[in-house]
Amino acid sequence: MRLSLRFIGPLALTLAAIAYAVVPLVDRLTLQWFVRDLDIRSALITNAIQEPLQDLVREGSRTKVLRYFDRIIKDERLFGIGYCDDSGKMMYKTATLPASITCGSQGVTREVAGHLVNLERGLIHVGIHKVEADGTAYGYLVLVHDMSFVQHRTDDTKKYIFYLFAAIAAIVSLVTVVIAEISWRGWVAGLKALIHGEAFVRGGSKVGLPELRPVARDLQALINDLESERRARDASQINWSADTLRGILRNDLKGEEVLIVSNREPYIHVRRNDRIEVQRPASGLVTALEPVMRACSGTWIAHGGGNADRETVDSADHVMVPPERPAYRIRRVWLSKEEEAGYYYGFSNSGLWPLCHIAHTRPIFRTSDWNAYVTVNRRFADAVVREAKTADPIVLVQDYHFALLPRMIRERLPDATVITFWHIPWPNAEAIGICPWREEIIDGMLGSSILGFHTQFHCNNFLDTVDRYVEARIDRETYTISYGGDSTAVHRYPISIEWPLNSKTMQKPVAECRADIRARNGLAADTVVGVGVDRLDYTKGILERFLAVERFLELEPEWIGKFVFVQIAAPSRASIDEYQNFDARVRALARRINDKFANKYHEPILLKIEHHESDDIYEYYRGSDVCVVTSLHDGMNLVAKEFVASRDDERGVLILSQFTGASRELPEALIVNPYNIDQCAAGLKAALTMPPAEQRDRMRSMRGLIQEFNVYRWAGRMLLDAGQMRMRSRLFARADRGRKPVSLRSA
Repeated sequence: MRLSLRFIGPLALTLAAIAYAVVPLVDRLTLQWFVRDLDIRSALITNAIQEPLQDLVREGSRTKVLRYFDRIIKDERLFGIGYCDDSGKMMYKTATLPASITCGSQGVTREVAGHLVNLERGLIHVGIHKVEADGTAYGYLVLVHDMSFVQHRTDDTKKYIFYLFAAIAAIVSLVTVVIAEISWRGWVAGLKALIHGEAFVRGGSKVGLPELRPVARDLQALINDLESERRARDASQINWSADTLRGILRNDLKGEEVLIVSNREPYIHVRRNDRIEVQRPASGLVTALEPVMRACSGTWIAHGGGNADRETVDSADHVMVPPERPAYRIRRVWLSKEEEAGYYYGFSNSGLWPLCHIAHTRPIFRTSDWNAYVTVNRRFADAVVREAKTADPIVLVQDYHFALLPRMIRERLPDATVITFWHIPWPNAEAIGICPWREEIIDGMLGSSILGFHTQFHCNNFLDTVDRYVEARIDRETYTISYGGDSTAVHRYPISIEWPLNSKTMQKPVAECRADIRARNGLAADTVVGVGVDRLDYTKGILERFLAVERFLELEPEWIGKFVFVQIAAPSRASIDEYQNFDARVRALARRINDKFANKYHEPILLKIEHHESDDIYEYYRGSDVCVVTSLHDGMNLVAKEFVASRDDERGVLILSQFTGASRELPEALIVNPYNIDQCAAGLKAALTMPPAEQRDRMRSMRGLIQEFNVYRWAGRMLLDAGQMRMRSRLFARADRGRKPVSLRSA
């Protein structure tokens, strides 16, 4: 033992001396290497752009030069660009170029490169290069590279070198002690245990080699850091789930506060006789956002519309949900009947809804409805401000009910990151021109930091609308809009559903689901069943769907008595005249078709205009042979994705309208034009006669896509983009804070 200690002491001192000498050397070499690399990068950039830049400088268009510079600085290390003329005057510079960097009072007279300037934000590399065209110099290009990554890598290198030498010292010391104190048999056994990991963990408890535990902890921390960096760098490879979303909030967003705002609440409390029931509304928005909110554990701000909603909230109008396992809270906002009539039934659903859906229903715009819309948006803005625990929360504003809300939030919480998602289509600029308050709508939406749509087509339509009606700078390459001093990123985020589905029905075998829905509706066990699930809305193509069933039975009479179509239609907006008329037309058409094909067994159309719980709907999905989605115009339509996700037996056929966003993601479905009744009837025949092998191939492909592109990916991509935007804005804020100007000559 004494001999071992005599050896360990000098060994530790020697390793410490080596580490002390090596670290500064590595530091210098690393810095020199990166400076040389940035010198080369600066020269290459200058050579590549000097001739196109001369044309822009001669043209004298400041906007074109700055737009050219902005495209160049998308390089992750290039921080800013400036251009000086021969007299030393800074003619053009990007907004990111630090104010402390100037051309020099005497002008630039010689080529200088490789300057390192240590500003408040950290170390930067400043390169000055003469720009020439046809052998003649016409100015100087100032290229500023961010070298903060050098300091990070140097710090990491120092840390890892110290850890390396510490580990070497610990391991050598341990080996020395073990050899001196135990027998050869014990040494071999210990080595085997170490190789198999048993030296660290045995029987669920940590044992053996306590000297290496700090090293193991440091290595684990390093692995976690690398994993976080990889996740942010290549998000497309993430296996998206609720845990992934929670990890993004914890690691990438550092636990930032998340608020969701929507008109419809995910849980409604309704009094029936002497008891209060909890209902989940039939809404694609709620279906998509509810699992996201469970993962985020934030606050959902929504209109409290249930007749028992006030009885179930606390003094601050909060209620924890889901009832069976509370994971987040709802903040309910109360509206009067008059406000609800003007804001929701009026401007939102009699004006914006038909305007954005090309379903040939005339939009109605009334000044009283608009005034109610403004009032309610302002009330929700007040709720957001009261619920925000920080000055810079992340607020997800949902849908067309709150077009004005992003601007109102921005005025009250200027540091907030507002993500607005427009769940319905955005029409072309000519259609939006119908709205008397189109400029106010656009201004409100451009209060968003990020504005999301389902499809690229809708993004393009929005940019065209902004270009036509307001003064803004639009970058169609990066899909950003600069308006009123703020920047809004317009991106495509196709919404989806959770995976796997959170429904107890998924535990029920498909065979039982098939038998139960047939028994419940008085159908024979071998009856072929089609299903449609929609709100009772004129945009969903329900009338066209019934006409397709009628045409199919006319062309294929052998299916009469064998095929039944079940239409589940949740009542919707019954106080609006157009919806009342549509309800009557749907019922009348179903009666006419049933009378036409009546038989002793059953009617061909079973119309169920009533609320169904999600578990009941999934039972119909799993027990049906075909699902029909014939929307006349839809942002996405999640019914199509729910049907596919529910079919873990890889059977069933999806008939899908070409006018849904989902048709762009699920080409394996039978894509039809709902206005072409004969084509839809042919689609029904193809679906009902499709071989099981083809059903399996189509369904397997669609299920794979929905599994990868699920709702957690939808929300995660928006939150990752928000995190990157917040990090960039904070970096620029630090760089722009007042500092003493630094001349390039003195640097």
